[in-house]
Amino acid sequence: MYEHLGELLTVLLTLDEIIDNHITLKDHWTMYKRLMKSVHHNPSKFGIQEAKLKPFEKFLLRLEGQLLDGAIFQACIEQQFDSLNGGVSVSKNSTFAEEFAHSLRSIFANVEAKLGEPSEIDQRDKYVGICGLFVLHFQIFRTVDKKFYKSLLDICKKVPAITLTANIIWFPDNFLIQKMPAAAKLLDRKSLQAIKIHRDTFLQQKAQSLTKDVQSYYVFVSSWMMKMESILSKEQRMDKFAEDLTSRCNVFIQGFLYAYSISTIIKTTMNLYMSMQKPMTKTSVKALCRLIELLKAIEHMFYRRSMVVADSVSHITQHLQHQALNAISVAKKRVISDKKYSEQRLDVLSALVLAENTLNGPSTKQRRLIVSLSLSVGTQMKTFKDEELFPLQVVMKKLDIISELRERVQTQCDCCFLYWHRAVFPIYLDDVYENAVDAARLHYMFSALRDCVPAMMHARHLESYEVLLDCYDKEIMEILNEHLLDKLCKEIEKDLRLSVHTHLKLGDRNPFRVGRKDLALFFSLHPIRFFSRFIDIRAYVTHYLDKTFYNLTTVALHDWATYSEMRNLATQRYGLAMTEAHLPSQTLEQGLDVLEIMRNIHIFVSRYLYNLNNQIFIERTSNNKHLNTINIRHIANSIRTHGTGIMNTTVNFTYQFLKKKFYIFSQFMYDEHIKSRLIKDIRFFREIKDQNDHKYPFDRAEKFNQGIRKLGITPEGQSYLDQFRQLISQIGNAMGYVRMIRSGGLHCSSSAIRFVPDLEDIVNFEELVKEEGLAEETLKAARHLDSVLSDHTRNSAEGTEYFKMLVDVFAPEFRRPKNIHLRNFYIIVPPLTLNFVEHSISCKEKLNKKNKIGAAFTDDGFAMGVAYILKLLDQYQEFDSLHWFQSVREKYLKEIRAVAKQQNVPSASPDEKLLQTMTLTQKRLDVCLQEFELLYFSLSSARIFFRADKTAAEENQEKKEKEEETKTSNGDLSDSPASADPVVK
Repeated sequence: MYEHLGELLTVLLTLDEIIDNHITLKDHWTMYKRLMKSVHHNPSKFGIQEAKLKPFEKFLLRLEGQLLDGAIFQACIEQQFDSLNGGVSVSKNSTFAEEFAHSLRSIFANVEAKLGEPSEIDQRDKYVGICGLFVLHFQIFRTVDKKFYKSLLDICKKVPAITLTANIIWFPDNFLIQKMPAAAKLLDRKSLQAIKIHRDTFLQQKAQSLTKDVQSYYVFVSSWMMKMESILSKEQRMDKFAEDLTSRCNVFIQGFLYAYSISTIIKTTMNLYMSMQKPMTKTSVKALCRLIELLKAIEHMFYRRSMVVADSVSHITQHLQHQALNAISVAKKRVISDKKYSEQRLDVLSALVLAENTLNGPSTKQRRLIVSLSLSVGTQMKTFKDEELFPLQVVMKKLDIISELRERVQTQCDCCFLYWHRAVFPIYLDDVYENAVDAARLHYMFSALRDCVPAMMHARHLESYEVLLDCYDKEIMEILNEHLLDKLCKEIEKDLRLSVHTHLKLGDRNPFRVGRKDLALFFSLHPIRFFSRFIDIRAYVTHYLDKTFYNLTTVALHDWATYSEMRNLATQRYGLAMTEAHLPSQTLEQGLDVLEIMRNIHIFVSRYLYNLNNQIFIERTSNNKHLNTINIRHIANSIRTHGTGIMNTTVNFTYQFLKKKFYIFSQFMYDEHIKSRLIKDIRFFREIKDQNDHKYPFDRAEKFNQGIRKLGITPEGQSYLDQFRQLISQIGNAMGYVRMIRSGGLHCSSSAIRFVPDLEDIVNFEELVKEEGLAEETLKAARHLDSVLSDHTRNSAEGTEYFKMLVDVFAPEFRRPKNIHLRNFYIIVPPLTLNFVEHSISCKEKLNKKNKIGAAFTDDGFAMGVAYILKLLDQYQEFDSLHWFQSVREKYLKEIRAVAKQQNVPSASPDEKLLQTMTLTQKRLDVCLQEFELLYFSLSSARIFFRADKTAAEENQEKKEKEEETKTSNGDLSDSPASADPVVK
């Protein structure tokens, strides 16, 4: 009875400790009380009746006093046990006091003998209850047994602290001194100081002995597991059935005892370090982690053999019950044979009979409790001899353990306390990585980490416990990646790289001198289950190597052979199933990748300049000493890497880019200042074209260019016309890139088809295989080969007309009535060309200067953009009607002749400065004329791409010819007999 009362007091002490250690609960309770004061001052604001506030405040005070002050145990023992109405007197009952003290000493004697011993089971929990009972005895009877009190405190030297929950540790000396201040004065100062100092000494000694404990328990647990396997594997013999059950019972209990001892060492040591806020050495961390692994190994052993264990437990309980019944039967006969009758002897006999009846049934917790209570009465009056009582107590203790074997093992092997000690996990992973021989122990540690999950599922401080689980999962995986997986990946890659480059002599790699870790053992591990995932170390490292080798090969394709060799070495040395990259080999030049250009086409068209004749893009500026270039060969290599499907995707991205640029284009043309000036120029040209031989005046374009600058200039010194020219150049660069994509695709297809001897006569391999009657796999391969050859032949014979697609998709929208403001575009082309020529001359002149910022020798994107937009607006005839380039040519030729004429005028005293000025003027005019000629040629070439190289007269003639052909064909159809058939029509 007293033991069960001690268990109750242990629960109360645990609740007090939990509340005392829960800082968040205390802080929130304080905040809640402050809120109640605010409510009390203004109840109407919170919609609460003032009459209900005072009862509620009294309830809060009572709740705080009973529960939240951490005085649950104190309130329990300070109750009034004596009856106030003259009934039972407890505090003055000397018989009860004597029995209480005697029972306390008896329980303590049994507990003290087992504490710290290998056979210890639950004595620490009972010791907590004994301390609670001792304080209760003092509170009731106000007497102190000095010797017994000193004995209770002496236990603190053997057990300085006891773990109550996963992260709460209890110090018995603090408890006894706080709860019994009067009794504490009985101890001398040296004794109290020795108890305080002993905790530090105990922790130091435990840290030093941890390594030895690990070695000892490693041998014990390994031996126990082998014994467990041996006993459970062999068949049970009926003639030795009882002996076999006894050996199984002993080995089960031994495993439980090992689990209890290891769990006690881990929890006590870790919680002591945390409670005393002392740093833990790496050696201690490694030793404790080893003990955790042994703990989970014991649990895993019971789990793996759970079917046999469950079957054996039922037989063992019956066997133990039979032994207990035999012992009770002997004692009962002794009581019955005694002729002396007394009520006390009758009570003993009744208790023994009750114990017998209870044991004849399933070994439930309630039945075992009744047997325990019955035997506490039945063992009085020397019913059992000393040599009979001890074996009976052992049997009953075994029965308790075996009946709850699964629950007890699970409780002792539960490692949920690791949640509060997650700081040890990185150190543990570093140790596992350094000692790869024991890589398999990772399973045990992750099994221990999974034990934290059930406790976290009871969390109520968040909206959902899943938030806490996600944070925990993320934290553990980040630590695993940082301290094991990523280091393993880097080490494997380093080993493969050094192995491939041994000819470079990169240092001493002799394993006998520098050592070697066998990292291949990590890849023999089965996937580790953690939350909803399986951590496959082999797959993780394989994916990392595949990704690394692929990316590095694409960066430097000339190293493909090196990475191929590293891939083969990874398979041979580590057994990793690597994926073949299927990248093109022996390519020395890749250039900027098509994917990168496609994703950043808006940046590409602004940073690169297009050359129409050489079909090449050149970087505008660079921080390096060289400029990047992109040509057809680069595009072909990139298409070969990614496949021809990238071409259509690129055109789609270009379409999206052009949509945005044309929106800006339309806004500029719609601007009132621009639109009004263009309408005025159109009207002016119509008025003077007959007088000016149908040529747009050069002066008018120059005036337009200067007038735009008056509207405003950007901080970089650019006018609105400069920005418009850049917009058109970017549009033209995009079209040039589309042209290069088509050319690169044709180049790639022709390179791939060059192995086919005759494109006009390609053999059908599928038909040949059918004729030979070969296997189905061969037929399937032949069908794939025919398909590939057909695709390559078609791709090499004809290319997709991307320009036509981009014209057809935008032209209808450009020519709609709502976009009538765009019809003025052709009249702005002369000022634009003038602006472009000035810009081009400026860029080329910077090539000869030291500061080459803004220097360039080509920008054919402008010509491509103008040709494309004129085609979209169907304004080639309107632009040709301006005869702009003829006007420019006549203007510059006229000025060149005038300068030459001045130079040829004879003079008696020629002015050297004047001659130099005329020479420079003539040179500038030649340069300007040359730039206009180059622009004219580029624009004429660009118009060919859009099928617009014909003049207006030639186009009209072509249209008339097509109409006549249509009429002729219609006439032939009307004369045929089949024309009467409406279906044919």
